Parts: sequence; structure tokens; C-alpha cells
Amino acid sequence: MVSQFDRFLERFLEYMEIERNCSPHTLKNYWQDLQQFRDFSSGISPENVDYLTLRRFVMHLSSRGLSKRSITRKLSSLRSFFKFLVREGFLKNNPTLVLFSPKLEKHLPSFLTEEEAKTLVEAPSGDKWYSLRDRAILETLYSTGIRSAELLSLNIDDIDFISGIVKVKGKGKKERIVPIGRIALDSIKKYISRCPFSVKKALFLNKEGRRLSDRFLRMLVKKYLRKCALHKNVSVHSLRHSFATHLLNRGADLRSVQELLGHKDLSTTQIYTHLTTEKIKQLYKTYHPRA
Repeated sequence: MVSQFDRFLERFLEYMEIERNCSPHTLKNYWQDLQQFRDFSSGISPENVDYLTLRRFVMHLSSRGLSKRSITRKLSSLRSFFKFLVREGFLKNNPTLVLFSPKLEKHLPSFLTEEEAKTLVEAPSGDKWYSLRDRAILETLYSTGIRSAELLSLNIDDIDFISGIVKVKGKGKKERIVPIGRIALDSIKKYISRCPFSVKKALFLNKEGRRLSDRFLRMLVKKYLRKCALHKNVSVHSLRHSFATHLLNRGADLRSVQELLGHKDLSTTQIYTHLTTEKIKQLYKTYHPRA
């Protein structure tokens, strides 16, 4: 028999998919987080959930060694769920209103210097089609600043080779247009010309002619980091961080970078301003008479 919690959860996920246009990845996270709470609370009816129930859940997550960031995400899922139930009239009170999330430590994103980024994107060598593909992937990531999921979902029709723009499907299925550099476009053309498969839909293909996976992309970046002997704690996302940092260091305004990254809130983009400290120190040493 389907519980009331499960019925409400189904309605909530339908709302988030249809009305809020959430991505499959986000819906999966909501489902997992709320299923975990349901299992912990033994399928308690949402109307019987109170502050103490929620606090016990937080303590349970903490005792299992979950990070503050993971706990915060699960509490965010609960807040969205109960907010929906109150708005739709299923509940009168929202028990999450008095619940505080753990205070998160702010971590600056990892990034490469301009020289390191150049070394990495130029690391794939040779004229094998898969080497040309790897070069095109790295060039595209650094040239556009798009997320790994956005790159993996690219189709050939999303690239306008004449105008030098890419149509990107971002978070929440929102589309945006971003410029792409001539070097990246040339790399893509070389890859396509040597690819043994017909590139009719998915842009970047594996050796079976299918769209690449997220795991493959992570392994690809690690492979070339080792090849370049760049002993830094960087990832696929670090190329996105590098893209934003280098634009700001060269004088781009924050609003423009926000648009390019597809950030909803400017505050998300502002973290990159912390990474321009070295440039500020250099200016100070150069121009201040007492530096």
C-alpha cells in the first residue's frame, strides 16, 4: 500500500519536473534525499513531522559521517518538499522553517594559471582521431567555461561555426548562448574530419560511436594532468573555474562572467573575485610608491 508520504513525494517530483523544469539529475537527488528521510522516520505522515524529528534526522546523518555540505543539501530538499506541501494546501505548518543548516566552510575553487591551462589543453598529441577529440574537448571546456554535463550533452547542431557561438543546455534545462574561440572551433573541425563515426547528433563520441560518459570525462582530464605533470588538486570543473578567473584577471566585469557561466545569482560568481588577489598585489607593488 502506498503511504501518504509517497503520494506527496510523487506530486512534489511532478511539480519540480513540470513547473520548475528541474533536470533529471536534480530530480534524482530530491528523490534520494526524501526517500532517506522517509526510511529514517519509518514512513511517518508529513503532517506528523516536527522540529524534533528533523533534528534527529540531522544527528543521524552526522553520526554516519556525512559532510556538512551533504547534510545541507538534504535539508534543502526537505525545505522545498514541505514548502510545496504548505503552498498546495496539504499541510498547514512548515516544520522546516525553524531548522538551521550547518555552517559551511567557504572553499575557494581550484584553478589553473594561464600557462598551466595552455599546457593542459595542448597536451593531447598525435593525429589519431581520439587524440584530436581529446584536444577538442579540453579546448572547448576552457574556451567556453561550460559544465561537464553541458559539454557531454552537446550536439553538432549546437555549434555555430560561422558565428562562433554554442547553444548550451544548462541547469534546469535552461538554454543559453556562449561564445567559443577560434582555436576550439578549429580543434572540433579537425576531430570531426578524422572521426570514424558520422557525427550527426552527439558531438563527442567514444570508441563505440556513442556519447561520452561523465566518468570518461573525469578520467580524460586526470590522464592529461598526469601527462603534463601538473600536480594540482584539479578536476574537470577546474577548467570552468580557470575560465572565469582568467576573464576577471584580464578585466572582464562580473555581470558578463555571470552570464557566460549561466549563474542564476551574482553571489555565486563573486567567489571568483577572491582568486584575483595576486593581480591586485602585483598592481600594488608596481604602482604604490611605498610598496
